[in-house]
Amino acid sequence: MTLLRNDPLTQLAFSIYENKGVFAVLIGSGLSRSANIPTGWEITLDLIRRVALAQGQPDQDDWAKWYIENAGKEPNYSELLEDIASSQDERRSILHSYIEPTTQEREEGTKIPTAAHHAIAKMVRAGYIKVIITTNFDRLMENALRENGIEPTVVFSEDSLHGAEPLTHSQCYLLKLHGDYKDTRILNTDNELNAYPDKYNNLLDRIFDDHGLIVSGWSGEWDHALRNALLRTPNRRYPTFWTTRGKLGDGANTLISHRDAKVISTASADEFFPLLYERIETLEKSHRQNPLSVDLLVNNTKRYLSKPEYRIQLDELFAEEVSELLKRLESANLSPNGQFSAEEFQSRVQQYESLSEVLVKMVGVLGRWGDGTELTIVIDILRAIYRDAEKIGGGLVVWLSLRSYPAVLIFTAYGLGLTKSQRWSTLHQLFTSTLARENRDSVRIVASLFLGSWKGGDNEIWQKLQGYDRRKTALDDHLLEIMINWKDSFIGIESNFELLYERFETLASLAHFEGNEVASLETAINDNSRQVLAWMPMGRVGWNSSGFESILQELENESTSIVLLEARFALGLRRLYELFLENFKRYSNRMHW
Repeated sequence: MTLLRNDPLTQLAFSIYENKGVFAVLIGSGLSRSANIPTGWEITLDLIRRVALAQGQPDQDDWAKWYIENAGKEPNYSELLEDIASSQDERRSILHSYIEPTTQEREEGTKIPTAAHHAIAKMVRAGYIKVIITTNFDRLMENALRENGIEPTVVFSEDSLHGAEPLTHSQCYLLKLHGDYKDTRILNTDNELNAYPDKYNNLLDRIFDDHGLIVSGWSGEWDHALRNALLRTPNRRYPTFWTTRGKLGDGANTLISHRDAKVISTASADEFFPLLYERIETLEKSHRQNPLSVDLLVNNTKRYLSKPEYRIQLDELFAEEVSELLKRLESANLSPNGQFSAEEFQSRVQQYESLSEVLVKMVGVLGRWGDGTELTIVIDILRAIYRDAEKIGGGLVVWLSLRSYPAVLIFTAYGLGLTKSQRWSTLHQLFTSTLARENRDSVRIVASLFLGSWKGGDNEIWQKLQGYDRRKTALDDHLLEIMINWKDSFIGIESNFELLYERFETLASLAHFEGNEVASLETAINDNSRQVLAWMPMGRVGWNSSGFESILQELENESTSIVLLEARFALGLRRLYELFLENFKRYSNRMHW
């Protein structure tokens, strides 16, 4: 492919994206080194230093040179470790001090998972990577996985392999070829690393034959059993990519030639893996449904809506699309686990919008062109999505709250369609219909999916979107922006869509205000210390002077008030309607400060 000939990183991103779960990652000491866990060579030199100083030798600038001069040979990690510690238990204890972070090191951010570890963990969480092979004894990789909400299947010995969850059933299979530093059976010396048990060899043969491979932080010069496993793999059904910081040795070049691997030059694993994950995310976000298929579904909605005899087809059309959406929402990318960041928040918002776009536009058509009989379809859709969002109780609160964002989008589009067609009674029924909550009382839709009443509507969170950091009503502004992009599918010609949007949100505020009793509001209006009579979700119309003046003039018009009261807004009570207008004005005054 000429386009990607000089860009193996993007080629790898495409391969991973298009072949989800097919690639395995092989990581060596290079990843741990950036966390300030020393390599085998660095441990070797430090052991030489410690032994020599204990024997009364003076400190040296070059301990490798000193060792050659005194021992007559090159320093060898395996031989040195065998000389110092005769048993595996002793060798484990020595390694422990090099790997386990002290309190100070934790505070300084060393010997903890790096950007590379976390990027790999995110790819696992998203389902792109399932198998990780490592020659490292440390626990940086499994710690990163757990911090991202993944409990890996960890194999570090023959015993753990025997009792492990099968590879095909595991969300993440972590094979620690040389053992774990807290286990006495770690493999260190050349003799120990010369051959693996048959069960390990069989597992490696299967992995290397069935998976593509990403190699990072491993020189390919040592670990003879691992080299042999790669050399005996007969099949290359998926590609191998090998990252390097500099010139590769003969051992690595032999393996690269055998696997027909593509070499990727990079400054570090901490640069490579986050960049790889970023490109995969870009591919995911750009891979939206074919616009032609979106138009087809929207046009089918219009066609089935136009005649009563198509009611069954209309129901089936929406049932199928809702089912597909619910399946897509179970993506590992949208797991409620994992750490919060502005980038991750923006990514999830974009994913929810991309996944929901078709259904949102279809429901918008129902609002614009329906006759009221479609309301039950929309309520059923909202209840299905909301119930699915509520079924998971564990995870990061912000991610749990965001799970019902598709319902917010659908509610907004349908409400805008109703507002455009001036079907006030159906709009009020939408606002006051209820959603069931797990082990709690049902709640009105307007009190669960509208702006600040929605549990995911915290303005400070939505200010994390790029360019929204100073917005007074960040969620509302973003919803307006999204609906502007989608409105052509269901609104039709509208000379002032922003005003239409603010009309919808004002009527939603009115419906929410109905939860107050007139008597308590009368008391509040006489209390000069009260800025507002009662809390209600208030959108951009509160600070947008032109929109506020236009909407207020509409609401104070007698003919408008009569129509809205007849549609049961303000419960049909004139006084409650008047008290809302007073609250509306007070909110606007407050939001202009």
